[in-house]
Amino acid sequence: MPTFTYTGEDGEGKKVTNTVSAEDRFGVYAVARTQGHTVSSIEESSKFNFSKFLNVEKLNYLLSRVKDDELVMVTRNLGSMLTAGLTVSRALSVIERQSTNPRLKGVMKIVVKSINEGGTFYESLAEFPEVFSDLYIAMVKAGEESGNLAESLQTLAIQMERATNLKKKVKGAMIYPTIVIIVMVIIAVLMMIYVMPQITGVFKGMGKDLPATTTFLINSSDFMVEHTFLAIGTMLGTVFGFIYLLKTKWGKIASSWLVVRLPVIGTLAKETNSARTARTLSSLLNSGVDVIQSINITEEVLQNVFYKQVLQDAAKRVEKGTALSETFIERNDLYPILVGEMILVGEETGQIAGMLGELAIFYETEVERKTKDLSTIIEPLLMVVIGGGVGFFALALIAPIYSISDGLN
Repeated sequence: MPTFTYTGEDGEGKKVTNTVSAEDRFGVYAVARTQGHTVSSIEESSKFNFSKFLNVEKLNYLLSRVKDDELVMVTRNLGSMLTAGLTVSRALSVIERQSTNPRLKGVMKIVVKSINEGGTFYESLAEFPEVFSDLYIAMVKAGEESGNLAESLQTLAIQMERATNLKKKVKGAMIYPTIVIIVMVIIAVLMMIYVMPQITGVFKGMGKDLPATTTFLINSSDFMVEHTFLAIGTMLGTVFGFIYLLKTKWGKIASSWLVVRLPVIGTLAKETNSARTARTLSSLLNSGVDVIQSINITEEVLQNVFYKQVLQDAAKRVEKGTALSETFIERNDLYPILVGEMILVGEETGQIAGMLGELAIFYETEVERKTKDLSTIIEPLLMVVIGGGVGFFALALIAPIYSISDGLN
């Protein structure tokens, strides 16, 4: 007779796991009813069970991640449910049941368990720094301590949504030129490997002195044909090496210095960092987080090394009694003059959080407009680059033809 293991609950709602012998699954239900149990799942013990050897649920948890959009939706729904009167643990349980993301389900389950055991909400979230940022935890902590958790979560959802939209717009503006450049490189490589050998073979057999551009193309083509994998590996290694270099300390400093000084891109970078600074500070101050902690958390949100240094300097000076606006006014090489002046007005009127919010909206709108205009600037530049590449190939192939014709004449 087959052996089955079922999982369910007893009459008191406690989880039970029991192994029984029965003719089939219907017999298992009958046995469970006689013991007063409800059945949620049944496994036949006599059959090979792959999940015993590989924990699929844990594997899905490790491989999945919580996206920004998912976290925004969770935060907004959580704030709405708390406003409607649900407790934190019950609201989180609802989110856990509704979510299809294995990582999010697992995190919510652990957070609910921690809260039911007497832990605070923000301390439970702090156990998952890869999901919840310092900004998220600080605003939840402020809301929990002030008794306005629902309001803090709604404010946090708005801040995260606008920050995510801003990031998407900036990345979206870079997608088109990146795709064009990648396609250009692929076409160039294919031409050097498959097309150039057939063309340059004619030039080699004539025994004439060739122009430097043609000689360069012939040598490059021969190398790529004879060492195809080495050439492609070298190019990929150069790309990945450059990416790795950007992640090092000196790479971050160099890229941070360069990006704010590039034409067009520099202005966009300054306004993007201004929008992030203003939005983050406004959200934290509105939630009741103290100024010093708000500045320190904002510094963690920013990626540019030099903007981080400005916030670090601002925190030290504010702690000594200096006005926050002074630091931003002095650093008008990174922050537009309007940033420092608006913060100064906010300090004088006692509405610094409101002024920062208005400032964030202004620069978010400016970034959105300029990212749309960026495509109209990039397109002609790409045409120039593509034309230059085509012109180089054409010149390298046509020049020897003319020299050969002159020799014949």
